[in-house]
Amino acid sequence: MDSLSDNELMLKVKKGDVDKMGLLYERYYRQLYRFIFNMTRQKELSEDMVQNIFLRMLKYPDGFTGFGEFKMWMYHIARNVVYDHFRKVKRTPSHSDVRDFEERIEGELHTDAPIEKEQELKALENAMEKLSDENRELLILCRFEELKYTEIAKILNTTEGAIKVRVHRALNQLKSNYLKIEN
Repeated sequence: MDSLSDNELMLKVKKGDVDKMGLLYERYYRQLYRFIFNMTRQKELSEDMVQNIFLRMLKYPDGFTGFGEFKMWMYHIARNVVYDHFRKVKRTPSHSDVRDFEERIEGELHTDAPIEKEQELKALENAMEKLSDENRELLILCRFEELKYTEIAKILNTTEGAIKVRVHRALNQLKSNYLKIEN
């Protein structure tokens, strides 16, 4: 049963076999959690949002036509969940230590890391937080989630060329933010 593609599983869910959503959940929980945590920086909120994404997929399976890739549809829903939350709370994410994310994903803290590395990570985290929501999302999708530019273009409903330009600009802004923090 694990050999079924994501699209095949979601089409089965759409036809009423809701148990197949469990396989999709197992495949994508960590990836969605990582994406949302990088957007919100809040552990419990990220966990709740992942649950909300899967509930929306169950509640609105007709949104998946089967012609596109399931993963792109899932990320589209995830973006909507995150931005719905930001609209409700008027964008007030709490500042969370990067170790919360490592603890949740890997199950342990990496306390033996050198102090310099910790400071660099904190500076990078602060530089990321200073980016606009759109730029942060782009960098998370392409660098942390390792999606291809074509996949991001589908999620954001734009062209691959536009994504390349926007990512380049976002990286330049991140670099500028980082250098300001370091100095």
